Amino acid sequence: MTAVELISKVFLPLALAIIMLGMGMTLIITDFTRVIKYPKAILIGLTNQLIFLPLIGCSLAIAFNLNPVMAVGLMILASCPGGPTSNLITQVCKGNIALSVTLTAVASLVSILTIPFILSYALEYFGSNTEATIKLPIIDTLLQIMGITVIPISLGMLIRKHKTSFAKRMEKPMRTASTVIFILVFIAVLAANADKLIDGMKEAGLVTLVLNISTMGLGYLTARFFKLNLKNTISITIESGIQNGTLALVIATSILNNVEMGIPIGAYAIWMFLTAGVLMWQLGKIPNSNSE
Repeated sequence: MTAVELISKVFLPLALAIIMLGMGMTLIITDFTRVIKYPKAILIGLTNQLIFLPLIGCSLAIAFNLNPVMAVGLMILASCPGGPTSNLITQVCKGNIALSVTLTAVASLVSILTIPFILSYALEYFGSNTEATIKLPIIDTLLQIMGITVIPISLGMLIRKHKTSFAKRMEKPMRTASTVIFILVFIAVLAANADKLIDGMKEAGLVTLVLNISTMGLGYLTARFFKLNLKNTISITIESGIQNGTLALVIATSILNNVEMGIPIGAYAIWMFLTAGVLMWQLGKIPNSNSE
C-alpha cells in the first residue's frame, strides 16, 4: 500500500470518524428534534442536493461542450451529494451541525437510489462508450455512512450527556484539530492527483469551479429566500456546494472502470477545498450564536 493509499483508505476515514466524535460532543437530542420540528431547512437542502445539483451539472456539461467522458465524470460528481467533509467544514464555519449531519445522512441514503438513475441517463445522453451496469455497493455504502458518521456522532452525544463538562472543554480543541485535519486532507488530495493535476485543470478546471460556486450560491440564495437564520444558511450553503468526492472517485474508477472520468472529480476537489477554506477562514471568526 502506497503512502497516498494509506492516507486515503486508513488515515482519512479514521480522521473523519474522530471529527464526527468531536461533533457529537457538541450535540444534544434537542438539536435534532428541533430540526425535525422545523423541516423547511431539510427540504431546501435535499431539494438542492438531489434535484438542482444534477440539473446544474448536466447544464454545465452541455454549456461547456465537454467530451462524453468528461461530461459523465462531471455527472458522477453531481450525483454524489454531501459527505463527512461537509460536516467538518460546517463545524469550523459554525453552522448548524445537526442540520448538516441530518442532510448528509438522508442524502447519502437516498443517493443510493438516485445515483444509478442519474448516471444511467448521463451515459446514454452524452454517448459515452463506457458499457457498464451501474450498481452501487449498497451494504458497503451503508456501512461507510454508519462507521464514519452515525456511530461516532452517537458516541459523542453519549459523552456529552454523561460527561457534559468534559465535552464542553473539548469543543475548542476539537475545532482546532478539525482545521488541521482539513489542511492535511487537502495536501493528500493534491498528492493523490499530482500526476493528473495539470491536464485535469486544463480540461475540467473552469467547469468544476463554476459548478462549485454556482451550487454554493444556490444554497445561500435559497436559504436566504426562505428566511433561514445564519447558522442554517451556512449549513445549506456548504451542503449544497461540497460533494462526496470520495464516493464519486470510487464510482468512476471502481464501478465504471474509467480513470479518466475521475479527472473532473480531482479538479473539483481542488476548488472545493480552496473555496471551503475561504469560508472556514471568514465564517470561523463569527461569534457563536444559538439564535434560531
